[in-house]
Amino acid sequence: MKKLVALLMVLFTSFVWAGEIKIGVIAPLSGPIAVYGQATVNGFKLAAEKINEKGGILGNKIKLIIEDNKGDAAEAVNAAKKLINLDKVVAVLGPVISTNSLAVAPIMQESKIPMLTPTGTNVKITEAGDYVSRVCFIDPFQGDVMANFAIDNLKVNSAVIMKDVNSDYSDGLGQAFKKRFEARGGKVISEISYAAGDVDFTSQLTKIKIKKPDVIFVPGYYSEVALIVKQARDLKINSTFLGGDGWDNGKLFEIAGSAINGSYISTHFSPESADPMVQNFLKDYNSRFGEAPSVLAALGYDGADVMFAAMNRAGEINSEKIKDEINKTTKFKGVTGVITLDKNRNAVKSAFVIEAKDGKFVYKTTVEPVVESTAKEVKQAATKEPVKAPKKSNSNNTVIIAIIAVVALFIGVSLVKKK
Repeated sequence: MKKLVALLMVLFTSFVWAGEIKIGVIAPLSGPIAVYGQATVNGFKLAAEKINEKGGILGNKIKLIIEDNKGDAAEAVNAAKKLINLDKVVAVLGPVISTNSLAVAPIMQESKIPMLTPTGTNVKITEAGDYVSRVCFIDPFQGDVMANFAIDNLKVNSAVIMKDVNSDYSDGLGQAFKKRFEARGGKVISEISYAAGDVDFTSQLTKIKIKKPDVIFVPGYYSEVALIVKQARDLKINSTFLGGDGWDNGKLFEIAGSAINGSYISTHFSPESADPMVQNFLKDYNSRFGEAPSVLAALGYDGADVMFAAMNRAGEINSEKIKDEINKTTKFKGVTGVITLDKNRNAVKSAFVIEAKDGKFVYKTTVEPVVESTAKEVKQAATKEPVKAPKKSNSNNTVIIAIIAVVALFIGVSLVKKK
């Protein structure tokens, strides 16, 4: 009997998967922004584990092939070429930051391999072509959100923009904020630069102190932002700080302390949402990784889910068909909101404004997108079910399971008869 059980186990593990689907991942898992890559990849992993638990895609197991690009654009390009030429992936999730995504996008387009960045917000990324898409909102929308919030909610008139001179992300947000803020009657009285890795911002902040702006918009990443805000408060600068999703990391509070209180940022995800999907994600992520998910983890999870749903709809593992289905994504209910891709393959979705308060971010308001008539459709979709896989995929899984059962039964009966 023990031999029979063992044989049945071998049969089950041998036949349960029709095959493997290789999906490439490009993310910074080491270097100065490793925390972003690790969170995003955790989101990918959780989504892949969940889809595999449900039978995979068309009976195939998802296999993530993860490459560490160290946050460097050249390394990202090398990773993309390896995934395409050596690993033969059918699609790629990532890269994580805009500069890396801009470098990789043309390669993916030329190779006709779908690339979905969950977190690259620079508007130029998807201009590479129809094989490149995203599930995050873009910099112009994020810049607009914070400019409108400054005018409408904070009732301010003047701003200084302080941005990373070497970052496409920082520059894109800065330009968008300035355009909208001035269009609304505000005045940007100065634009001041810094570089990633800087630790002393006294010179820039001394100039800002003289200007006395109502708000200081810093579209950067938490490592520099925390130091900027802390040093500004030490210099008795009382302006309100504003930022983008690059701030959204728990380490911001560890470095800045109470100096960051009263600052506001735009982001893609609110863990305070009562949506059962969000609450289940929080519980599952914490159980799997032992910590609360960041916005990047949530975006990674949604990005992977959008790709998996597209693969199911495609009905076969074909890069071109997967690309076509990704680009048709409409009213997909994820943990970061309801996602519709517009004609440029950019996500049309809500943004959240959150406030730094006593060591954490708290919800302040929600801002809806304004992109033709799509925004209304997205709002109406908020209570609808997520996109479901076509009947074909369920049929394939059922056939595979039925074959396993018949073969196992036949061999089991034969062995019993021999006894």
